[in-house]
Amino acid sequence: MLTNSEKNWAALTHLSALSQYCFPLGNFVLPIIIWSSKKDQSDFIDANGKQSLNFQLSVLLYSLILGAIIVPVFLIVFLQHLPLSELIQYRNFRIEHINFGESTGLISTGFIAIFFLVCLKIVEFFLIIQASVKTANGESYSYPLTIKFMK
Repeated sequence: MLTNSEKNWAALTHLSALSQYCFPLGNFVLPIIIWSSKKDQSDFIDANGKQSLNFQLSVLLYSLILGAIIVPVFLIVFLQHLPLSELIQYRNFRIEHINFGESTGLISTGFIAIFFLVCLKIVEFFLIIQASVKTANGESYSYPLTIKFMK
């Protein structure tokens, strides 16, 4: 039988990942602090701490992959059409000289990756809330599409 304290600490472990909106890397720091200080007291807290950290590491990995698509695509597209010779020699660079017509495929790829990144962050927010509610009720919760870094 789980105590209310165990349920609350497990839920707080999940909710602490939302601290990423207050300070950088908060989604790792606070869950690690809570999990490492309480994991020896309860298997329920230990399991939920691992779930939370595995999910945050998975989201970080997915974000890095999408970023590895977004940044080069937009740099290539923009630098490909930037008339550097005119900019350096004549100093009369105008945006209207840039034609992105030939790069619609690359631009579309970049915008699709941005769309997936935004969707990932929205889904992350709601999954954290769902996980904290389930654990506060004493239920086990397993995040979808999570890579198990810690077992």
